[in-house]
Amino acid sequence: MTPIPSDRLDAILARHDIVTAMLSTGSADAESFVALSRELSGLDGVVAAIHAYRAAIDNLSGIETLIAEGDAEMRALAADEKPEAEEAVEKAHRALQLILLPKDAADEKSAILEIRAGTGGDEAALFAGDLFEMYAKYAEAKGWRVEVISQSEGTMGGYREIFAEVNGRGVFSRLKFESGAHRVQRVPETETQGRIHTSAATVAVLPEAEEVDIVINDADLKIDTMRAQGAGGQHVNKTESAIRITHLPTGIIVFVQEERSQHKNRARAMSLLRAKLYDAERTAKDSVRAADRKAQVGSGDRSERIRTYNFPQARVTDHRINLTLYKLEEIMAGTALDEVIDALVTEHQAELLAAEGMA
Repeated sequence: MTPIPSDRLDAILARHDIVTAMLSTGSADAESFVALSRELSGLDGVVAAIHAYRAAIDNLSGIETLIAEGDAEMRALAADEKPEAEEAVEKAHRALQLILLPKDAADEKSAILEIRAGTGGDEAALFAGDLFEMYAKYAEAKGWRVEVISQSEGTMGGYREIFAEVNGRGVFSRLKFESGAHRVQRVPETETQGRIHTSAATVAVLPEAEEVDIVINDADLKIDTMRAQGAGGQHVNKTESAIRITHLPTGIIVFVQEERSQHKNRARAMSLLRAKLYDAERTAKDSVRAADRKAQVGSGDRSERIRTYNFPQARVTDHRINLTLYKLEEIMAGTALDEVIDALVTEHQAELLAAEGMA
């Protein structure tokens, strides 16, 4: 068990006292008050973990003192309690280590979910639709709100591509490891020979960016309006409500047509563009650490195959951590997806602990 420097913990406690005092006096302006409130919210959990850790250490120290200095009866009682006290210290130590890990600034944000059909034609589009349903059901169970931004339906159902906002606290922290190539092995409904086909879809999860995260210059935008189109070319409406925005410096293009209101489509398109620019900026900043992350949990590259869904065997395998679960139906229903995500989060935490020298 690697000791956690006491001076580091004391500095956190001191900062918590300072922030609490600044908020209680009411001397901070509105902007500072919001920032300090957020900081305090983050510090509260750390402070509680520090107190629990130190209380566990003090309890163990007291037991060891009794063993060394108490009478025969007290020594025997203390010896019986020591294993439990040692376990409590280890648990508190582990909890404190985890809460002290560097935080991803985007973890608490909502997210933009992108799913695109890959190789496999109509079956890939159907699989993309199945993945969207899986995430939608998972989001519903979490109390998150899913709103489709844009979609292009497949000819046999499903989606050639679909973009959606997933709104709620901590969405990105749970879904960020879903980015990558998802592969399905199953017998398509159109297959008369009963042969298993393999097809794929790609998933990208982007943290939703606020205006304070990314500043976009209007002069950098090319905005086009057009009539919204439906499957088979039918007009969804007869007004030019669809919006396409091109970010000239990066070449990023977003297209939104889901709403009948041009104003609403523009707002959603800007939200999607902001998320893409924020993600690009984060990727550039994280490039130094990307190789380390890829070793365990994957880079999040959409071309990287991360998971296989084998329907004949009711098996789901996550290739990044060699996890196999025979719970395909429950995972596709969203009810068992947490088992996969929890395993990925645990692996990621272990990787961070090792990088911080705390493993």
